[in-house]
Amino acid sequence: MFTSFHEYWRTRKPVVDAALTRSLCGLLDDVTLNDEALLLASLKAGKMIRGGLTCMVGEALGGTLDAAVPRAISIEMIQAATLIHDDFIDGDTTRRGRPSTWTVEGARRAVLVGDVIFAFAIKMMSDLGKKDGASVSHAIAQLSRGALHEALDPIAFARQIESGSVDKLLYEKIIHLKTAILFGTACLLGAIAAKGDRKLGDVFYRYGLRIGEAYQIADDLQEVKVHFASGAVNANQMAALTPLFLRFVDGARHLVIVLLRGEVASLDGEGLRLFRDAQEVMETEIKSRLQSATNEVENNLPDNSYTELLRRAPRDIIEMFNAS
Repeated sequence: MFTSFHEYWRTRKPVVDAALTRSLCGLLDDVTLNDEALLLASLKAGKMIRGGLTCMVGEALGGTLDAAVPRAISIEMIQAATLIHDDFIDGDTTRRGRPSTWTVEGARRAVLVGDVIFAFAIKMMSDLGKKDGASVSHAIAQLSRGALHEALDPIAFARQIESGSVDKLLYEKIIHLKTAILFGTACLLGAIAAKGDRKLGDVFYRYGLRIGEAYQIADDLQEVKVHFASGAVNANQMAALTPLFLRFVDGARHLVIVLLRGEVASLDGEGLRLFRDAQEVMETEIKSRLQSATNEVENNLPDNSYTELLRRAPRDIIEMFNAS
């Protein structure tokens, strides 16, 4: 029926787009904003892959698109609110080629807009059912925990590494909470939309987790490649990347501390090897997580036209990300 996730989502995304626009306009109807059109355009400018997973899983398991769409909208709202908050915290002034919300609406109002969207997503799902409400509430709580694990001060982070208080698996915890949880929840909501039982929901939740892990590693890999190509990295950039080096590159600890302290900004010799080695391991990890995603559902694949799509969707999604 569909030869790729991209082909599937191209036919379904307009329906979700229209429904998301209606929901956001209704949500912001009595809120005075400096540029509501810009905010709406920014919120809808992404690929909406998570919502696409909700719809695909829901339909693949015998549910209707109508049942999946509101759940897809809630997932995309959570993602949008997270990005609004992240842009302010990270000081990013642009998002998808447009001014970040906080630069247009001000920091306080941007945070409040994000909070309102979070709250609306929870209410929207709670109105649908207990499982839906609990799923998105859990996802939002975990996303917030993930942000708390990210290092902000490179010098303090270097001291923690020296003291031995940084877990080598910190990167796994961050990508699980920061990204994988929402992918997993997207697939879980698809299973709920199709009235799947708890076991089936758990299976597709893990399917989404593995896709989300691969997606975040692919995102971080692009960052690593940028610094490798430029031959430079500053201390703040290194703080964001340090957990992945500790996870994937043996013997990285000493050089990581030097880079976190800002003692060296240019990458040559040992530094370039660190970034090159990370790339090689991360590329292997992405393939491994994608295969794990398919393995998670292999014994629970429906016998219908979506079977092969579910198998290949994880790989398609990473290809879509890399092509963007």
